Amino acid sequence: MTTIFFATDIHGSDICWSKFLNAGKFYEADRMILGGDMTGKAVIPFIHQGGKNYRATLLEQVFNMTNEEELADIQKRVRSRGYYPYLTTPEEIAELEKDPAQISKIFLQEVLKVVQQWMDLADKKLEGTGLKVYCAPGNDDMDEVDAIVKSSKHVLLVEGLVTQLDDYHEMIASGWSNRTPWNTHREEDEEQLKVRYEAMTSQLKNPKTAIFNIHVPPYKSQLDEAPELDKDLRPVLAGNSMKPVGSTALREAIEKVQPLLGLHGHIHEGRGATRIGKTLCINPGSMYEQGTLLGTIVKLGKNKVEDYVLTTG
Repeated sequence: MTTIFFATDIHGSDICWSKFLNAGKFYEADRMILGGDMTGKAVIPFIHQGGKNYRATLLEQVFNMTNEEELADIQKRVRSRGYYPYLTTPEEIAELEKDPAQISKIFLQEVLKVVQQWMDLADKKLEGTGLKVYCAPGNDDMDEVDAIVKSSKHVLLVEGLVTQLDDYHEMIASGWSNRTPWNTHREEDEEQLKVRYEAMTSQLKNPKTAIFNIHVPPYKSQLDEAPELDKDLRPVLAGNSMKPVGSTALREAIEKVQPLLGLHGHIHEGRGATRIGKTLCINPGSMYEQGTLLGTIVKLGKNKVEDYVLTTG
């Protein structure tokens, strides 16, 4: 039997990454799989106020720091929520307001710096354990992330590949999604996704025992229910109106191939499990901003899923 631990959508949270690296040993997993959307969503400026004083605003709350200990504490709090603290000055802020393109460069710089730190930590923590992390960056992860992941000894970049997980189970993996309202880094039309999936499934030796590690959930699977948005991208009925936003191409691929297991993410509210024909599909969901790592443990027999459990830690 092979035990898998899967988590996804940790969006830059240092505490969730650390918990993920510890989860393999804690749950006695044989394989660790990280779903897409590793990186965070925003830089938080820490503006120098003179001397050792800094000011930062996090989620509309203003923090005034007067010494190095307070600065380090708030930086850690920001990183735990998946944002990137950036030390700056009022003068630089004024210049950045004139040149928004420079903000994107700073964001990329901070994201890649943290991804490198994460790979270094993975190589340190997983050394000698025999564990590897199988990773396919998601639609929110920029292309530059891939090269840094490739440099790791213990985190394997598996985007677009068929990977032999054990003697009986192959895995296809992709972090690309169908179109979103936010025009993110890795999204494309359903027809393109169909080609992407067929390129991998056509290489499977035994499709019926395969695992689909696909970031986006299948359409109308109940794992893809997200708040409906109006034309201004505001939630309809205060977020109480939900609609399916998963991939039709993926659902078609699952219905056709009927793999053993589908591992998905992308929709943080879509925590749960369902079946599409013979295929068990799981979305563990995400609560990265709270520093909570949601995941799933799956025990695989030769030809069936023996057991699974959704985890919170």
